[in-house]
Amino acid sequence: MKRADEVPLIILDSASLSADLGGELCRYRKEQIIYSQGTPADTLFYIEEGAVRLTTRSKFQPPVVTAMLGVGDFFGETCLLGFPRRTSAAVALVSSSIRVIKKESIVRDLRQTNNVSNSFLFYLLSSMKKYRDQVAELLTLSAEQRLASVLLRLAHMDRRGSPLEGVTTISQQVLAEMVGTTRPRLNVFMNRFRKRGFIKYRAQRIEVLESLQSVLERP
Repeated sequence: MKRADEVPLIILDSASLSADLGGELCRYRKEQIIYSQGTPADTLFYIEEGAVRLTTRSKFQPPVVTAMLGVGDFFGETCLLGFPRRTSAAVALVSSSIRVIKKESIVRDLRQTNNVSNSFLFYLLSSMKKYRDQVAELLTLSAEQRLASVLLRLAHMDRRGSPLEGVTTISQQVLAEMVGTTRPRLNVFMNRFRKRGFIKYRAQRIEVLESLQSVLERP
């Protein structure tokens, strides 16, 4: 027999969770700024289609990409932690459909002990770990390995199974910023990947092969 204080934790998928949280569906064009660092934070976002990159800028330093997010991801959740302003900037990598959810409605749901609040708290903990892992890559991987990681992540950004076609529409300058390197070095790495059969250029898109994973596995 279960004790009275034993409440089962039912984890919902993020699509069901976003539907329960409501919000307004908005469309963003490629490279459109969703919000800037330092602006008021009173909304949360959920990606239904497309992809988003988050960048953080510190004083006298260029912006650093701290996260790449795709279908099924939330972002902007620091507004729930008491931060009155955005701690990063969010930009659409490709044309995207994103649900915008008011902070007040989320706080109201979180105050209730139900499946929605439990699931959302679990999601927040999971996303914090993912962001931490991506930042750790910037500190521990070589520039070539970071490029491999970025390409693999972009190729699987759409969790419904198809690669993100927008990989090829991202400018080399943006890709270099995402990796944290220069455009000339980026070109060297891309040519090396192509010669080793890790990527293929097909018309207006790049096919990223799973063999590129081997770049991440070597010391």
